[in-house]
Amino acid sequence: MKKLQIAVGIIRNPQHEIFITQRAADAHMANKLEFPGGKIEADETPEQALTRELQEEVGITPHNATLFDKLEYEFPDRHITLWFWLVDRWEGEPWGKEGQTGRWIAVNELNADDFPPANAPVIARLVNAV
Repeated sequence: MKKLQIAVGIIRNPQHEIFITQRAADAHMANKLEFPGGKIEADETPEQALTRELQEEVGITPHNATLFDKLEYEFPDRHITLWFWLVDRWEGEPWGKEGQTGRWIAVNELNADDFPPANAPVIARLVNAV
């Protein structure tokens, strides 16, 4: 079974809106909404991967990232470990650098059904914290 480590950025602005993107039509969990992030390479820490992924995907450099949650999730074909980082200070303005749609959404408008299932506990925690 494939094992993946993923660093995920929950980019939150002062108005408590979250920057989300949409997965590509040809990706695993196609067209679902997601928090930007990606695979942790063998020579990286989760925090280093977060910085690299946010620069590549949404064009920002995080200046403050706090570990929000770490979850394990089992799919039929893969086991993933997700490192969710709350990013509340960064350099640049996030946008869909790889051609993906990106937008700000109010925390209380996050709907777990729009995201891959592994995100549900984090979305519940974010919404309940508002």
